[in-house]
Amino acid sequence: MLHLRLITPADKTDAVVRLIEKTVGATHLVVVPGAARNPAGDVVMCDVAREAGDELIGELRKLELDKTGSIAVENIDLSLSKRADKAEDEAPGEGVDAVLWEHLTDATHEESTLSVTYLAFITLATMIAACGVVLDNAILIVGAMAVGPEFGPLAAFSTAIVQRHPRLALRSLIALLVGFAAAMAVTVGFTWFMDALNLFHKSDLEGDRPNTAFVYAPDAFSFVVAVLAGVAGTLSLTSAKSGALVGVAISVTTVPAAANAAVALAYGDMDQTVGSTNQLLLNLLGIVLAGTLTLLTQKWLWRKRP
Repeated sequence: MLHLRLITPADKTDAVVRLIEKTVGATHLVVVPGAARNPAGDVVMCDVAREAGDELIGELRKLELDKTGSIAVENIDLSLSKRADKAEDEAPGEGVDAVLWEHLTDATHEESTLSVTYLAFITLATMIAACGVVLDNAILIVGAMAVGPEFGPLAAFSTAIVQRHPRLALRSLIALLVGFAAAMAVTVGFTWFMDALNLFHKSDLEGDRPNTAFVYAPDAFSFVVAVLAGVAGTLSLTSAKSGALVGVAISVTTVPAAANAAVALAYGDMDQTVGSTNQLLLNLLGIVLAGTLTLLTQKWLWRKRP
């Protein structure tokens, strides 16, 4: 169940109440006249089944409540109410399959912000992966994958394509390109520094690396895994099952490929640089393609519900 807290201008309260009352899956309607001060108006609260939430929020936006008042949405972790159970039973579809498009757009918009924190995480992840590829240490590679924040902009780019938000798409693309470029540039410097300390050696990069050689040798399986991870990550975001994102993060080789490309570039090994860059681009393409197709499929299936 979702809890909606609305601030409505007095002249729109009746329309909002009628809309909630006729929404299948809505219950626990509360109206507090004149309670709001900034902006001035009435406070209207209700609970709605997740599967009916997106449609109700869309209708509220058609009333321009997001401009003249406020729409706040919260997840209800526990609701002990027969009316809530009845509302969930009456609402069409299953809550776990429902996509809250406004929430998804807002969440991915935040995740795709080119912030200092985002740059710090992607840079640190790439540097950890650089240690992993030089030491041929699979544990460090997995750790770097888990730290990397790149799935946020990738999901935002797919969402922007489906929702036709060119500004969000551009914002996400900039976050990806600038983030990886900055991380790789810093990792090149980090490689030279570690080499000066005699901690990195070119022979380690070019020697036998059974655990990490895959990061510069893209093949069909690389694309298949990226597609599967993109589907899983998108479903995790839309169904609010964020625990699966950790598994998605350690399934693709975006950060390790970027790290290997940076280390190889620092040592002048262009074969590995090109191979790692191809691996990075192949993974990014697979995730975006899978995420976009998954969202389009969810949108089509939800429109076909009873």
